[in-house]
Amino acid sequence: MSHHDDLLKILEESLTSIRNIVGGKYAGTEIRSHIINPLDGTPLYEQPSTQINEIGPFLASLKKCPKSGLHNPIKNVERYKMLGEVSFKAAMALEDAKMEDYFTRLIQSVMPKSYAQARGEVIVTRQFLKNFSGDQVRFLATGKTTPGDHFGQQPQDYQWPYGPVAIIAPFNFPLEIPVLQLMGALYMGNKPLIKPARTVSVVLDQFLRLLHWCGLPIEDVDLIHCSGSVMNELLRQGKDTIRLVQFTGSSKVAEEISEIMRGKVRIEDAGFDWKILGPDFKLQYGPYVSWQCDQDAYAASGQKCSATSILFAHDNWISNNLIKRLSSIAYARNLDDLTVGPVLSWTTNEMLEHMYKLLEIPGARLLFGGKSLTDHKIPTCYGALEPTAMYVPIKTILYSRYWELATKEVFGPFQVITSYSNNELPLVLEACERMGNDLTAAIVSDDPVFQNIVLGSTVNGTTYVGIRARTTGAPQNHWFGPCGDPRGAGIGTPQAIINTWSSPRCIIRDVGPIDEKMKLVQS
Repeated sequence: MSHHDDLLKILEESLTSIRNIVGGKYAGTEIRSHIINPLDGTPLYEQPSTQINEIGPFLASLKKCPKSGLHNPIKNVERYKMLGEVSFKAAMALEDAKMEDYFTRLIQSVMPKSYAQARGEVIVTRQFLKNFSGDQVRFLATGKTTPGDHFGQQPQDYQWPYGPVAIIAPFNFPLEIPVLQLMGALYMGNKPLIKPARTVSVVLDQFLRLLHWCGLPIEDVDLIHCSGSVMNELLRQGKDTIRLVQFTGSSKVAEEISEIMRGKVRIEDAGFDWKILGPDFKLQYGPYVSWQCDQDAYAASGQKCSATSILFAHDNWISNNLIKRLSSIAYARNLDDLTVGPVLSWTTNEMLEHMYKLLEIPGARLLFGGKSLTDHKIPTCYGALEPTAMYVPIKTILYSRYWELATKEVFGPFQVITSYSNNELPLVLEACERMGNDLTAAIVSDDPVFQNIVLGSTVNGTTYVGIRARTTGAPQNHWFGPCGDPRGAGIGTPQAIINTWSSPRCIIRDVGPIDEKMKLVQS
């Protein structure tokens, strides 16, 4: 019997008592609501529904944390070692096969996607925790020194915490995104208040219990279950206390929060992510590239901020059956294994209406999909659409009257595909230049000249290059975040944690002797 079996039992028993955490204590609310099963609408878990008149304790808890944080390179330095040990124990807990399966199926229950996709979240989270075990947490706060102006003076650069911070996490990755940002905030010495998406909040509730079991003090993190409007009011009332808000989600909400917080934000928002298939088609590449294109557009029913929204395919790929290959792979997806499933932020009608609007664009046509799923009990408040691809001519996409419609991100199994010839590459690059939210991109080509032409003309923060290039990938081994936005948040790597969760501070130590000139000044 594994020693993690006791933890698993605690987690399973606590599913009936999801609560807020504030000021080091679990807390209830006057009103409770249900997390429903997106596949059939039945209640799954009961959770708090925090109202505006109940946010006071959260603000009071944050105010108790000074601007200098729970720890920093001079204060409470033993906490770096403590958090490294918590990370190690949590990683080992997720190594347990039963624990891995528990969190995988918990993710599936609230964000239906294939077992492999849900398990991928657990694996990435586990690897991230391994990466920051032991002394690796303290190494995040490594500073540097510079020679001073005179004997006894030495400038020392530090990475300093913000203190009280807030994290607002999305629904599409209920474990991976909130945990990676939460741990990064803690590592650097901050006191976070975290708000998960209400539809998936049970996952973070369970992981925090795991962290407490692994030694994280319960007072280190406050957890709130509430609506977006309540969280916005909390930010308004706490804008002078909360030093930073890290938000992952829609661009519209990101801008609202940025305004509330007067720019004190780190954002990883939506992305109309692009993939370019270069002219160097080879027959042996066809099956793999087609499979990867399907994965990037339709895995997790397209509900990834890194999902391919538009595919620029060179004519050489189009003439060699790319669409036929891609459609056959997409049609194999089904509800039984959740390789296609509910869309939690768009309804079926909204996605179909968008498709019909695209069909009104001259030259546009449906390539495959375009129908609602059948034989299911998915509630109408969610979407249920076949993997869908629309063709729109590249020249037409660039017309100002069609641009906004053709480049509207659909957070579901939906993509725009266009083609280009050798002399139309400048049109592709113009389209990339005009897009906002430069998150991920893929340049599928083994031609280094072509690669450099595209790379030198684009800015996406996470860009895969080569014949195996993709737009979606695990962010624990490389920078994942937008480029070109000074508010951009990263995730996964030491650089991402340092940039997102700490601020530079220089302390100039000056203890040298007072020279003869200074003595004259004093006299």
